[in-house]
Parts: sequence; C-alpha cells; structure tokens
Amino acid sequence: MMTDASHTPVNRIANAVRSSLDIADCLPMRADTRRNQVATAYDALLQQPTASWTVEYHIQQSLGAGGQGVVYLTHRQGADGITVPVALKLFSPHRYNDQAEYCQDMARIARVAARVALIQQDHLLDVHNFVECNGVRIMVMEWIDGFDLDYLLDPMTLEDTRRHVSDAQWTYLNQVVFTVGPARARLKPGIANAIVRECLAALAALHREGIVHADIKPSNIMVKRTGNAKLIDLGAAFEMKDQESRQTVTPRYAAPEVLRGEPCTPYSDLASLGYVLVEILAGLPLFAGLRRIDDLLRAKERLPGQLFELLPQEVAQSETLVALIRRLVSADPLQRFPSAEAADLFEGGAASFNRQLVVGNLGSEYEMDLRSWLECLP
Repeated sequence: MMTDASHTPVNRIANAVRSSLDIADCLPMRADTRRNQVATAYDALLQQPTASWTVEYHIQQSLGAGGQGVVYLTHRQGADGITVPVALKLFSPHRYNDQAEYCQDMARIARVAARVALIQQDHLLDVHNFVECNGVRIMVMEWIDGFDLDYLLDPMTLEDTRRHVSDAQWTYLNQVVFTVGPARARLKPGIANAIVRECLAALAALHREGIVHADIKPSNIMVKRTGNAKLIDLGAAFEMKDQESRQTVTPRYAAPEVLRGEPCTPYSDLASLGYVLVEILAGLPLFAGLRRIDDLLRAKERLPGQLFELLPQEVAQSETLVALIRRLVSADPLQRFPSAEAADLFEGGAASFNRQLVVGNLGSEYEMDLRSWLECLP
C-alpha cells in the first residue's frame, strides 16, 4: 500500500479530484451550534444544483498492466471511516504520437464509458466515472472480487487448488468443473457454456447500444467468487458509427476480417468469444507462437475443420456444441450467428446445448460449482 506523502500516485489523484468546496476545520463549539451549522449546510445543499466534495483513492495493489496502462485496486475514502474498493485504470500516453492524439482517443473512451455506465447489465463491467489528473485520463470502475480466465486456466492455479482442498473436494472439482488439459486447465462443457452464455448476454447489451467490445480474450473475462462471469476492459471498445477511431486488437483473438484490415463488428466479437470457448474446452492456447498475420489467418480459416482433433471426446461427441463452435469461429462473418442474442437463444445456440444437458440429466448448478472452486483459491 502506498502511504507516503504528496509524491505518491494516491495523493496526485486525490489532489486532482479535490473539490472546489472548502470545508473549514471544525473548532470546539457548543453542541447546539454544531448542530445548527450542519442543519444550515444541509438546507443549503438542498438548494444547490451541484454538489462536490473531496475524494481520495488509496492505492492497494496493481491488478494488471498492458499497452493501454495500469489498473490498480484502490480504496475510495469516504466519511466516518468508510472505505469502498474500486478499480482505477490509468491510461498511458506513451503509445501515442503526441498529446493531441492521446486526448482524441481518450475522448472516444469517455464516450463509450458514458454509454456503458447506463447499460448496467449484470455481466458487464460497471463504469463509475472517467476523470483527469494532470492530463492523465483515469477510468473509475467497480472492483471485481474474482479471477480472470487466463489465471484460472493456468497450471499453477490448479496446483494452488490441489494444495488447498481435500482429496474428496479435488475429485469433485475434477468431475464437475475442470480437468487437467494438454497445456492448461480444461473446463467441463457445461461450465464453459455457462460462462460463454453470460458473456453473450453482456455482448448483446453492448451491441444493442451500438458498441463493439473489440478485445474479447480470456484475460478480459472475469469469474467472480459468486460464480458469475463478467466481461471487462473497455479500453478498445468503440461506437459502431465511429469507424474512423483508433482501433487496437489482440491478434490471436481477432477475427479474420479484422486481421485483413476490415472493420471490427459485432460479428468479430462473436468470433473472438468462439476462440475463447475452444481454448477453455481444449485446455490449450490457440494460435500460440504465430506472429505473422498471414499465418494467423490461415490457422483461423482451418480451425472449423480441426475441432475434432482439438477438442476432448466428451465435447467432440456433442453435435450441438461442435456446431455452435463452428458457427462462432467461421472465417466468414456472415456464416456466424446474426447477433450475440441469437448465438445464445436461437436454435443451435448456447441455450440449446444447455437444454440438452438438462434433458440428459447432466445439468448442474454451474455458478455454485464455480463458487466451490473459487472459494478454494487464496
């Protein structure tokens, strides 16, 4: 925790968002005088069109860093000793040519953040504010108590799990939640499908508002300790009407048309989510080691025909699940589902596979099963 004086990021942020309303230190006075002062202040606030006050964020730890900047877990300090955990994403200016370019892209992110803040979809990250500190832009977001899929699939996470559970718990988790895969953890089909369905719900809400996420990947899908999934990181998201905006993608998870330089669309988000679904079912990273765009394109065009080789038998034998994956990862955007909502609810979508599990008495309380795993992790 950073607790030094005025030179820490905490105090720089706090000073930048400090309100213009100065509240004098309370001097010793009679109780009735203090009560009258508070009552007067209360009455005055009711008459004012705006209200402002001091806000301080105490940085606890870094939650992650990337090309766009750094995300911190912080405690927002309130009155009477209350602290509320929130996440702050500090956007780095270093990848931009100049300050004007940085400000232009930050304006795009601010527009998207304002739209997302109004959506309030359960599986989509909540945005609280977008602020400026000495020119640096900062997104204030909900803190999610959980783990991203990239962490959960890591072999080291399975080792941590094994150390913290009994033999009976380990057997149960291997039966209903995950197994050891060729390179990473492999989620059971019902669990993987449940996570994807919640991501589809988040994407459907975004797309209805004319926003493309543009960066779906395991590290941007959080699983809360409650067992619910959340789609995070809106730094690459943009409004569909704003195709001229600066667009950044992760090539391994970008749809083929995006790699060819075509616009990123809701269809592209579906392809990216499809790649994630294959990875968490197969227990190995797709397209690992491929750096050249041509190599990635060829690999993604061949993927639908290689599913039986990549997927474990219990997945490959489900025609419904394989057909769902094929349609998500089709190299032709028009062969994918027409929308995220359709990918979930239409015939052949993720809900169809879930119904098959229920009818076959293979369904489960997936959130509870995930919660039983995450409760074991430190």
